[in-house]
Amino acid sequence: MKAAAQFDQFADAYESDLNQALAASGEDQDYFARGRVRFLAECLRDLRKAPQSAMDYGCGIGGTTVLLREIVGTTRVVGLDISERSLARANVEYGSDNTIFRTFTQYDPVSDLDLTYCNGVFHHIPVEGRREAIAYIYRSLRPGGIFALWENNPWNPGTRYVMAKCAFDRDARTLTPPQAKQMLSGEGFEIMRTDYLFYFPRALKSLRFLEPRLRRLPLGAQFQVLCRRPFL
Repeated sequence: MKAAAQFDQFADAYESDLNQALAASGEDQDYFARGRVRFLAECLRDLRKAPQSAMDYGCGIGGTTVLLREIVGTTRVVGLDISERSLARANVEYGSDNTIFRTFTQYDPVSDLDLTYCNGVFHHIPVEGRREAIAYIYRSLRPGGIFALWENNPWNPGTRYVMAKCAFDRDARTLTPPQAKQMLSGEGFEIMRTDYLFYFPRALKSLRFLEPRLRRLPLGAQFQVLCRRPFL
């Protein structure tokens, strides 16, 4: 598969490539990964949800997969990706009895997961393949299960700059927040909320206390669409 081969070539230098692209923000990938998962954990607490099982859809080398256990508190996580080289790294660094890594063809969705997390994956999926990907995620979740879709916000100039600098994002096709919500609702998901994060670079760190008040303003560097599979 062309996409798998493409991401295999970035597996060994993934962190350095991404951190180089993020340099303009003054932060590294860990800052953003932890920020996303912490925010998701807050949303789940607001909903009085305590998911025990989760999927990291498009897990790459697995760094965020383990955060779903560390921060959200899940007890069982599966990380899925098309890049076998990335998965090999993930298994060595993070694999355990409760944290497993598979390709999409190796994992069979059986509607038993409480949560699916996905960050920055859909802008790499060809438009014609996105419905199939959403259907796969839908089948992975139990009724009432939560899907947290994170994407880069093309309405943010800083995001566009970082993506242009990122070796593996240069051919990406971004989604706007309305497009993401339409895609999800079109495949049966119930939209619960949309939030925008990461407004201020490190140089303006003193202003980050304002970010909780700005989460409805559609200019953050990334956005999360939180939705669920209906109970019926």
